[in-house]
Amino acid sequence: MKFGIIGAGVVGTALAVQLSKAGHECMGVHTRSRLSYERFRNYINKDHLLLEELVPAADVVFITTQDGMIRMMAEKLVEKALIIPGQVWIHCSGSLPSAVLRVKESLPVRCLSVHPLQAFASIDNALAILSGTHFGIEGEEADLGEEIVKDLGGIPHKIVADQKTLYHASAVVASNYLVVLAALAVELFVEAGIEEGEALTSLLPLMKGTLSNLEQVGLPLTLTGPIARGDVQVVKGHLDQLPTKLVEIYKGLGSKALELGESKRAIQGLTYPSDELNFLKSLLSR
Repeated sequence: MKFGIIGAGVVGTALAVQLSKAGHECMGVHTRSRLSYERFRNYINKDHLLLEELVPAADVVFITTQDGMIRMMAEKLVEKALIIPGQVWIHCSGSLPSAVLRVKESLPVRCLSVHPLQAFASIDNALAILSGTHFGIEGEEADLGEEIVKDLGGIPHKIVADQKTLYHASAVVASNYLVVLAALAVELFVEAGIEEGEALTSLLPLMKGTLSNLEQVGLPLTLTGPIARGDVQVVKGHLDQLPTKLVEIYKGLGSKALELGESKRAIQGLTYPSDELNFLKSLLSR
């Protein structure tokens, strides 16, 4: 496969490096930023090319710009008449469907989305963890997407285009909102008198332990704590003491925890006593 990269960010650079290692040929890169190209060149020695040079040389074009630029870049390729029949255009956005690349219905190119389900802090970090990363694949060349993901050492999953927004929302909850939950926990620790600098350090082992349990025993069995135990007085105490701005968040999360608690007990052949369950539902009602 001869491929070109448009957008030399973390994902584009990491893909170029790994696909080249897998035996594919990088024809070059196009980016607006001199700094991003210099960084790209540090990892893979390929020329910076004009779009007019890069696109005709490639079988596959990866558009790895920021999400807001993907459609604009596809439109630019059309405006410049850089349309190679049978060529595959691929973007790596988790939120946008592959169809965002189809500026015109009559375009004789194939459109595909290949999204790494991972948060990359840097190029080095991406190169270290790309192998083993799960990918969401959606579009007209899903089989090619699977081959590319396997060449990257990843694990492919085909997703439905119409439901891609939910796929992305799931990723946001799992990654971004985990950070938000950590921030909320730190805020409560500070309220309890623990210094802010020590709060996150104190909570991280607990969070890592829970993630380890999720990996080992899965859902819903990993759930522990007062809602899982049915300890209504502890839950009531939390709600009595929580800062007002956090009460609704706690109730929303608690309601979901109660659903998991019921599922966990069902697996164990148990149920909540009816008065206990009703009290919890009442406490957590929004």
